[in-house]
Amino acid sequence: MARLTSFLLLLSLLCFVPLCLCDKSYGGKLFPGYYSHSCPQAGEIVRSVVAKAVARETRMAASLLRLHFHDCFVQGCDGSLLLDSSGRIVSEKGSNPNSKSARGFDVVDQIKAELEKQCPGIVSCADVLTLAARDSSVLSGGPSWVVPLGRRDSRSASLSGSNNNIPAPNNTFQTILTKFKRQGLDVTDLVALSGSHTIGFSRCTSFRQRLYNQSGNGRPDMTLEQSFAANLRQRCPRSGGDQILSVLDIISAARFDNSYFKNLIENKGLLNSDQVLFSSNEQSRELVKKYAEDQEEFFEQFAESMIKMGNLSPLTGSNGEIRKNCRKMNS
Repeated sequence: MARLTSFLLLLSLLCFVPLCLCDKSYGGKLFPGYYSHSCPQAGEIVRSVVAKAVARETRMAASLLRLHFHDCFVQGCDGSLLLDSSGRIVSEKGSNPNSKSARGFDVVDQIKAELEKQCPGIVSCADVLTLAARDSSVLSGGPSWVVPLGRRDSRSASLSGSNNNIPAPNNTFQTILTKFKRQGLDVTDLVALSGSHTIGFSRCTSFRQRLYNQSGNGRPDMTLEQSFAANLRQRCPRSGGDQILSVLDIISAARFDNSYFKNLIENKGLLNSDQVLFSSNEQSRELVKKYAEDQEEFFEQFAESMIKMGNLSPLTGSNGEIRKNCRKMNS
């Protein structure tokens, strides 16, 4: 009887598995095995190119994660960020969040070129960005997750959407949270996804205000730990040097871990948009503390929030197209 009960339980679970691949947790029509027959080597191609790029420059992992984030917050995860200006397209690359800072487009080009050799016209640029983001996390020591696939590429871009939807480094906590909520993301997603700032760099122009004129009164941000602020002022002058880089995580800038959250507790978050997670809201403060204490908890939530963000308004079915070149529409 016990064996029969176990068998029936196993059978019921097996019957449920196919449904899991297509339910809402995988973005409706998105599912991990989307290319299993049409381009089974797609994942390995993306992983191989990203691995070589990150081996050449560890910063590239953060850059590719950022591309995915900046793409998904504008029209959904549709590869619109990758389009160059041409004809009726005004590129999102020229927006305030992306100009002179968004990078990694050449790596996306390399991935797409290799995919077109092996599986022409099959794998979308939007899915390339999504897979590259996951692989960037893994290659930096961060979590992995199963990536739902099947996105198609947009035939439009939105410069205004890029300027308005993507949180800015000097935004208040409430403004940032509002921008996340517009995308269907909550405070837990906000804190977890901000944890990607455990790797990478930021430009002087993005945090200068905190060092010299936080509130328009000519005084620095007093929530910034003073010795940390003094070191930053040595690198980032009051004027000029906009492109000078500083690490987002002073403990382990090239390793994906939970030290970002430990920095916030010590008032050593580089960007205002980082530090306000600890200083401006009780719920986000408790999440920062939790992730600082438990890296596994952070990794699990980061993976869950990345899947959630990756499912934002995907183009599926006959919507959009599969670009041959990620920088331009097919026709």
